Amino acid sequence: MQRRDFLKTGTMAGVGAGLTFLNFPVFGQQAPNNKIALGVMGVNSRGNWLAQVAAKLPGAEIAYICDVEDGAIQKGLKAVADAGATRKPEVIKDVRKLLERKDLDALIIAAPDHWHAPAGMMACAAGKHVYVEKPCSHNPQEGEQLVASSRKHNRLVQMGNQRRSWPNLQQAVKEVQEQDIIGKVYYARGWYVNSRQPIGIGKKIPVPSTLDWDLWQGPAPRKDYLDNIVHYDWHWRWHWGTGEVCNNATHELDCMRWFMDVKFPTKVTSFGGRYAYPPDDWETPDTQTVNFEFEGGKSISWEGRSCHPYELEGSGRGFTLFGEKGSLYNSGGDSYKVYDNKGKLVKEVKQQERNPGQSVTNVVSPAGEFLDAIHINNFLESIRGKAKLNAEIAIGHTSVMLCHLGNIAQRVGRVLHCDPSNGHILDDADAAALWSRSYEKGWEPVI
Repeated sequence: MQRRDFLKTGTMAGVGAGLTFLNFPVFGQQAPNNKIALGVMGVNSRGNWLAQVAAKLPGAEIAYICDVEDGAIQKGLKAVADAGATRKPEVIKDVRKLLERKDLDALIIAAPDHWHAPAGMMACAAGKHVYVEKPCSHNPQEGEQLVASSRKHNRLVQMGNQRRSWPNLQQAVKEVQEQDIIGKVYYARGWYVNSRQPIGIGKKIPVPSTLDWDLWQGPAPRKDYLDNIVHYDWHWRWHWGTGEVCNNATHELDCMRWFMDVKFPTKVTSFGGRYAYPPDDWETPDTQTVNFEFEGGKSISWEGRSCHPYELEGSGRGFTLFGEKGSLYNSGGDSYKVYDNKGKLVKEVKQQERNPGQSVTNVVSPAGEFLDAIHINNFLESIRGKAKLNAEIAIGHTSVMLCHLGNIAQRVGRVLHCDPSNGHILDDADAAALWSRSYEKGWEPVI
């Protein structure tokens, strides 16, 4: 089956809760070329890749590039051109001005974490649909606000937890939940490893002429520019980033939660710290183990090692489900193995398609173009009213909440007890203080 043929049929069946918009309240439906006009915010790395993938999809057009750094803008323009697009995107640096455009149908958000929820809320209020990269929020309150904004403005919001759209994992979920292939699942373990290097002590230097530092900070309270923040190492600073657990654990935690059919935990613990290198500006843990307990006698554990590449179970990332009759193993892609309780392999499903020449070491998309395209196309088909979102924002928020709770437990250094109906922290004022953040005056999110 060819990729475009699959995209026309393979994403029609949504998995889990979702929304269907049977109308088509977008400019693109009335346009002569019948294309959905997309804007991409943040195109230095992941957004650059998403722009390239989306530009190749039938019925989609990258109409706008939104970034605050000149080099990233050129990367984005080149990516769209290399994808064979006939239209050159217009560049608008300020997302607020971009959202005023009447011919913009949807916004793809791949800016730094502190921008995800605020930009998503702005887009919903402006009548645009949203595809937001993980994590969908910088803190738990923002996640709740983004869900509320989606509902208030009747906009579709999909998070980039793309495994929800992968066909083999969708099949595996059905086998676990409906066919009882490994019996009752009571425990799951996920992991992620990398070999990240020290980031040093940042030096205060003049802001490069190619960067709008004020717009880069956006909703975050203002700080001086340092030479080790842009483009990537903001991830490890609480002011803008959310650490490895939100950067990468989101995927495995989302899958484990999905397979086990659990939502918010009753108890959360976290152990770890910045262990691998001498003190530098890296604030979040580089080594972390987070444990979650849920109602019904179920628990999840995630281990992250940002600075040590030793693999677990033969893979740098993945998860294993443990059930009464056996286990299911995933190595990070759209594949899985099922074992009985004696360790005998009873079933293996391999990832079926990879674009010719697609590198398995692509750091912005290890899974490749095909699998990312399925998830983006599910978003587009949902806008058209032909599908349901596979990762509707309430699903994404619930999974990201686990990441935030892990970080909060780490920062306060003790067990968190939570309300299983919404994830809210019980009887811990210090932890509750980390539920939200302060904002630069005039940039406070508005639902």
